[in-house]
Amino acid sequence: MLVLGIDTATAQVGCAIGGHEGVLASFHVSRGRRHAETLVPAVEFLCRQAQVELDEISAVAADVGPGLFTGLRVGVVTAKAMAMALRVPVIGVSSLDLLAFPVRWTHRRIVSVVDARRGEVFYGFYRQVPGGVQRLSEHRVGDPEELCSEVLATGDECLAVGDGALRYAEQLQELTRVEIGEAGLAYPSAGSLVQLARAQALREEFINPWELTPVYLRKADAEINWLVRDRPPPDAGLGA
Repeated sequence: MLVLGIDTATAQVGCAIGGHEGVLASFHVSRGRRHAETLVPAVEFLCRQAQVELDEISAVAADVGPGLFTGLRVGVVTAKAMAMALRVPVIGVSSLDLLAFPVRWTHRRIVSVVDARRGEVFYGFYRQVPGGVQRLSEHRVGDPEELCSEVLATGDECLAVGDGALRYAEQLQELTRVEIGEAGLAYPSAGSLVQLARAQALREEFINPWELTPVYLRKADAEINWLVRDRPPPDAGLGA
């Protein structure tokens, strides 16, 4: 069984192909934020390098967020379209799960943090369990102060990973029991996506392509801007 993984939830575009041998090939680029222009050529390049034909793919996996609205939408739409064209099922995996998975060997509490822009972060808490990680909280969106308060409340030694952890490293490092993950752990890995998705595929935890939905946690920036623009000023309607 071969799984194609597509990851565009953050500033990085990634894709990978893997099977029982592990990850056969992967592609990542994090400059330019040209998700739509980069993704399909990247998949074609990946297949050529791995010597895999698209009709050999048994399932398509996608990072469903939370993440940046435009990039996330590109990945989910592409995954759905490819799965329908190939007539294969899809598997959705959280971006925060993908950040935690590569550091599953740590005995510290894992804090996955994605930069949500607008002074906010998406985050979640995890711990090591045999064979992987276990999610300890719902996915949340909040400002760095809220994140730091929750980290402090755990009372545990923590390892914070993701581009959000790097962006707000100064605030997090003021909490003496927190270590910040290296830059190589800034973005979800398409290779990790394939590994986690293949395990789900073996358990037949599939969904139909049209059931794949992104996890936004908040409105798109464009919608927020419209709401702010249409909001009346504080003194609107008041008499002289």
